[in-house]
Amino acid sequence: MSNSDLYSVLFIVLLLVGLAQVFCYLFVRLRQPKVIGEIFAGIVLGPALMGRLSFVSRLLKTGDHGSILTFVYWLGLLLLMFLSGAETRQLFSRDERREVGWLAVVGTGVPFVLALVLGPWLIRPTLAGPHGNRISLIIVLAVGVAVTSIPVVSKIFADLNILHTRFARLVLGVAVLEDIVLWLALAVATAFAEGSVLDTRQMSLHLITTVVFFAAGLTILPRVIKRINKSRFNVLARHSPIGYAIAVLLGYCVVAGALDVSLVFAAFLAGFAVVHRKRRLFSEALEAIGKVSFAFFIPVYFAIVGMKLDLIRGFSLRMVVAFVVGSCVVKVLSVSLAGRFAGFRGMDLINLAITTNARGGPGIVLASVAFDAGIISAKFYTTLVLAAILTSLIAGAWLDYVLRKGWPLLGSTVDAEPAIVSGTERATAA
Repeated sequence: MSNSDLYSVLFIVLLLVGLAQVFCYLFVRLRQPKVIGEIFAGIVLGPALMGRLSFVSRLLKTGDHGSILTFVYWLGLLLLMFLSGAETRQLFSRDERREVGWLAVVGTGVPFVLALVLGPWLIRPTLAGPHGNRISLIIVLAVGVAVTSIPVVSKIFADLNILHTRFARLVLGVAVLEDIVLWLALAVATAFAEGSVLDTRQMSLHLITTVVFFAAGLTILPRVIKRINKSRFNVLARHSPIGYAIAVLLGYCVVAGALDVSLVFAAFLAGFAVVHRKRRLFSEALEAIGKVSFAFFIPVYFAIVGMKLDLIRGFSLRMVVAFVVGSCVVKVLSVSLAGRFAGFRGMDLINLAITTNARGGPGIVLASVAFDAGIISAKFYTTLVLAAILTSLIAGAWLDYVLRKGWPLLGSTVDAEPAIVSGTERATAA
């Protein structure tokens, strides 16, 4: 690569990181999730706005630039999934099992099953990508309706100083169970998409391999990694825990690549396995990885997601409105029904329903994985990303409104009433 090519790539990355940080700051001041600002930065730099300028368009042309940006994009996605998997493992708790069970089984199960049943009548040719078949497309639609965001919801709770409450534990507990089941469903969808160009035997083998790899990653492999973590022969873990954690991530991805399993799910399972609660060493390593990832790689990933949004040619207002309204109504009603079964009433149901409806990061990752696999079209990709953004904005704004009014998030519980902090204090916490 020549010096001029390197300069161009570095300039593009500088624009992405700089704009992402600027818009993150602005959206945090507006009490909204950082991820929305990062995506908005990509939209500003993309074909809808700055991308229409000739010099920016020349910079963003494919070639070496595209290859390097694609690598940074995938590295950011893998790190996001790795850290999400680690966070998922840490959130497992035996508290409130009955309430979490109802909210997860009914609140998530009903939208997912309903979308699967109605999918054959809802999907249209405009939703499908080059590798999309009916089965994979229906599964993606079902996951898109049912998914809840762990990273975005966690960040909203932290910014509003309610991460310690029972309300936060319930919502995050539900999101943990949802993510595990729905990531498995998406893994199956990508397997079917790959199988669209294979014969039946190869497709079945690929599907079985994906499911077995995912099941082993949740059950057997974490125990193996735990033993390796504790081994006195593991010099790397003792002297360079950050390097060891990255090695686990890369090892999972290499194995998944050899088995032709999606690297996204491998990264999630690597994070799920590497967490060792009784050793502070790995917690500090993951915290260090998270600081670098959330400062550079993950903002660039979300900014590139925004750049991919073609709001001129790849946008259908009718599709966006239909999906956002339909999926939100189904999700809110399902969670409200689940909340009643769990014993909640009144405002409790509204708070739980609106918060668990936030699609956030997982909704965007769903769109990215499905689009990169060729399952969905550009218009459906834009629809899924915009749905994730809008539902996250609504959740953040609603919770902030409830707290400013001094209303309890869960009226029937003592610890559900967080200390009401001023807007200045919340901005400082953000």
